[in-house]
Amino acid sequence: MKKQSFQKASFRFLLLVFCSALLWACRTGEPQPEKDYSLLEKNGIFREQFDSTNLADSRYTDNNLVFKSGTRFLYSFRHISKEGEEFYFRFVPTSDNHFNSWVFVPADSVSDKSIQQVQITVKPGLEPMIHNSPDYDQTVIKFEYPLENGRSEFASHTGVIENEKNIWMHPPRNQYFRILELNPFPFIKAPYEVGSQWQWELEIGSFWGDERWKTWEGSITNKYEYAITGKRTENTIFGALKVYEISSTANSSIGETGLTALFNEEYGFIELDYRNIDGSRTVLELVEHERI
Repeated sequence: MKKQSFQKASFRFLLLVFCSALLWACRTGEPQPEKDYSLLEKNGIFREQFDSTNLADSRYTDNNLVFKSGTRFLYSFRHISKEGEEFYFRFVPTSDNHFNSWVFVPADSVSDKSIQQVQITVKPGLEPMIHNSPDYDQTVIKFEYPLENGRSEFASHTGVIENEKNIWMHPPRNQYFRILELNPFPFIKAPYEVGSQWQWELEIGSFWGDERWKTWEGSITNKYEYAITGKRTENTIFGALKVYEISSTANSSIGETGLTALFNEEYGFIELDYRNIDGSRTVLELVEHERI
């Protein structure tokens, strides 16, 4: 009899422990598998530091929720001058395909050669970045700029950092989009709450200058300030989405730029409204999203 009572008491205790654990999981989100990495904050950005036994090329991508391997993001794009006129641009091939080989195209003069879209594809491993940087520690993404026929005349690879603490992303920086190097990079940091604030900074060389917006000598230091300034439901082509509004500025010796971003926890950055160094704006809006 005493044995049965003890068994019942043990069963009730185990049931209580299980229910408590389940309740905690419901309050804190889905239980996560044991991590084989730690997070190290460098210059305001949390990066993954993996266990020495994990050498998988996909280790910086496997735990992503937004930038999952194979995901494709397609954005519409437009440049708005400080006078309010709308432009796109056209690539002008040269013998060396110089990084400034492009010209503005007014909105009323677009052709099948005009660039009006930006595409991001998440790559499965560390190629090709690991060739130049053996310790590369970001998710690799490919930027393309599809024309009307779907082909892109140029492309590049860069990176995203995604983990439970933050999502930080390089902007497109080919040809015309080099102007965005001076702006705040897309960035959201936990906790996702209105009022959250954070900072980081970056040194930028004169290589990124262009007479069409700004030139300078040597290097400047951009100091970035971010804040989550709103949370709302936004009607999009993907339906009604809960979004966070992130307002940010970048200040340096040559002036101030800004970025207002809308972020959704499934689709990522669904809108990026950049305020450029010359008073113009660059606006990207997510129009297609596909998980391959």
